[in-house]
Amino acid sequence: MKSLCILPCGRKKIWDKQPEQGAVDAADAYIGVLHRLCRQYADLYVKEWVIISGKHGLLQPNDTVPGNYDLTFQPNHPEVITVEQLREQVKAKQLDQFERIIALTGKKYQPVINRVFSEAQDIQYPLLGTRGIGEIQHLLKESIISGKPLHHL
Repeated sequence: MKSLCILPCGRKKIWDKQPEQGAVDAADAYIGVLHRLCRQYADLYVKEWVIISGKHGLLQPNDTVPGNYDLTFQPNHPEVITVEQLREQVKAKQLDQFERIIALTGKKYQPVINRVFSEAQDIQYPLLGTRGIGEIQHLLKESIISGKPLHHL
């Protein structure tokens, strides 16, 4: 089954360390600990991944992020990308070819991801039910070190 991992973007971005930095690839834009751990997990177990951003939607590794921003998925916020725009991105970026979605995101992303990837055969949220970022980071580190994935194969 062809799998796609969805990574959270995170608040900490390259511009926090290098304010003069111009546009960068999505793969280089997000520098927070949680994002880096999610990326290591995806590289180890899934191979293909996108970053989900409230502002830019589904970013493939070499998509351009033009600059710093601080926007998360909030219902009815006028700047947040819509489900319809996300569905258009899924088609345009051929993300509809993936049968299994592994979302390394929190609960607030679940309704959006479920609606956007409604055609997928299997959508998994292996980090749901955790008690905060410390536990999430611990689980990801343990999985990376042990070689045991958190999602079902």
